[in-house]
Amino acid sequence: MPVQIGASAHDFSDPTGFLSDCHRRIEMFMGVLEAVAKDIDRPLTPESKRAVEAALRYFRESAPKHNADEEESLFPRMRNMGGTVIHPALARIEELEKQHRWAATLHEEVERIGQICLSVTRPSQKEVESFRGAVAELAAMYREHIRVEEDEVFPVAARHLSRGEQAEIGKEMTARRSVALKLP
Repeated sequence: MPVQIGASAHDFSDPTGFLSDCHRRIEMFMGVLEAVAKDIDRPLTPESKRAVEAALRYFRESAPKHNADEEESLFPRMRNMGGTVIHPALARIEELEKQHRWAATLHEEVERIGQICLSVTRPSQKEVESFRGAVAELAAMYREHIRVEEDEVFPVAARHLSRGEQAEIGKEMTARRSVALKLP
């Protein structure tokens, strides 16, 4: 499965659009892990190894930046907005942050066993079951997590954050990635 890192329809000037693009990558890499989980008790093919390496790298390196984009840049500004129109979205933010922390432990387990699969060592039956369980739990969580963010949180942020606030978020996002900000 070829993997294109960085493919995006949005840039940092549209923070919620960029975060949605990140969600597409999360879904793609979760799909890789779900496919591997089905056959994890067999040696990986060279193509599968490359896909697993890319998925593990994404969740190890890029996903934490995505979480920080939300928890350090987007969510605090939303909390400061005030007004009853955003209360339903605000009620979901705490739950989303808890899910980020909850997922970290499962990602550690997927990383650990994924590295075993990438080596010459084969995972034990217990590790196979653990990997499958962790991937299934993560996939289910991400489906709902992404739905809540894209249907309930991001639209409110996009409508109610000022252009200046969105630009600040974009600058913070670029700083996390050490890239130059491209504004239209």
